[in-house]
Amino acid sequence: MSEKRISFSKNMEMNCGGSFLNLQTPKVMGILNLTQDSFYDGGRYHKGEEYLIHAQNMIEWGAHIIDVGVASTRPGATVIDPKDEWQILQEPLTKLRKRFPDILLSVDTYNAAQVEKCAHLGVNIINDISGGSWDENMFKEISRQNMAYVMMHIQGNPSNMQHKPQYTEVINELITYFRKKIKIFKDLDFTQIIIDPGFGFGKTVEHNYEILANLHSFKSLECPILAGLSRKSMIFKMLDVSPKEALNGTAVLNTLALQQGANILRVHDVKQANETIKLLSKYKEYI
Repeated sequence: MSEKRISFSKNMEMNCGGSFLNLQTPKVMGILNLTQDSFYDGGRYHKGEEYLIHAQNMIEWGAHIIDVGVASTRPGATVIDPKDEWQILQEPLTKLRKRFPDILLSVDTYNAAQVEKCAHLGVNIINDISGGSWDENMFKEISRQNMAYVMMHIQGNPSNMQHKPQYTEVINELITYFRKKIKIFKDLDFTQIIIDPGFGFGKTVEHNYEILANLHSFKSLECPILAGLSRKSMIFKMLDVSPKEALNGTAVLNTLALQQGANILRVHDVKQANETIKLLSKYKEYI
């Protein structure tokens, strides 16, 4: 068996564009939205070079990955045209890589047309909310690059995903979905895959909590697990608060996700997520 085929569960490292991400300890992925239409921080970092200041802050707060996205994925959002997406992405990615040469950069895109261009700008990870379902060229393009790939599950698309999502057995259906996708990648000799169950993407509040309570089940896929719970409706609907008031709830659910085996937390609030990881790691020394 070649080194490339060694499973994640054995080596706990991801090759991200030649930079290795060690996941013996969970890591934080900081969200950098360049859209004006995000459910929480839309427009906040869109103008000027505010995104560079925010990226600097997230790195200082302990982010290991900066996840850059320009397409809104809030419920009801429309799919972005690849040309429009790249027109917004190109300059920020170039400046981010120049300013922060050592940080891992991720791009939140479902368009295969961006993969090679992102790789040339030094992007390490492609974060695809569609899991390769919206662009038939995605897996082929990813397999050609020395990058890691976040494969998310979604039922439907942002425009309709929250219109009465239904599952017979949500955990089994998601695991079956991922197994099929992972096999396609393995046939392409690509193994640098991160699993994201897609909290809030085509799931009811009940589905989301069932997935969270059974997150450990996804370990059978032998891929690292990313949990994207930050300020989502499964928090603010339960607490009857706004997304802006959902930080405490986010910290609670991030703690539960870590206890269930999450390897990466994708968050708006990097400092608090990093503190959660540190405190839980210390606690685990005594159990």
